[in-house]
Amino acid sequence: MRHPLAWVTALLLAAVVPTTALAAAAAAPKTADVKITNRTDWTLHDFYLSSSGEDTWGPDQLGDDVIKSGESFTLAEVPCDKYDVKLVDEDAQECILGKVDICGEAQEWVITSKDLVQCQAGTEAAKKGDA
Repeated sequence: MRHPLAWVTALLLAAVVPTTALAAAAAAPKTADVKITNRTDWTLHDFYLSSSGEDTWGPDQLGDDVIKSGESFTLAEVPCDKYDVKLVDEDAQECILGKVDICGEAQEWVITSKDLVQCQAGTEAAKKGDA
């Protein structure tokens, strides 16, 4: 016959292990996959993220890739945060969006020519205002 203390210890361990696993899962930072679909007339060459309010941009998220018209690119497991986003097209025109909230579930951003042109005009006007 097994020792009663060993049996109680086994029961306690069985109860603690799932609780510990749940606590670790809850403590893990939330992330989201972000799918960018290019429905513009231009190829997107660069895609930068910066924590909102920071003065520096992170690395180009596309690396050596580009997002051609009609194509998509997915950024995997982006940590939940508010980001400033900068897109650069084939003509080196920039579109900067501030305080984009990325969190939780998968997201899809569809960028149209109209959206991109409006954003680029707003970005250009903001740069002139800063000068």
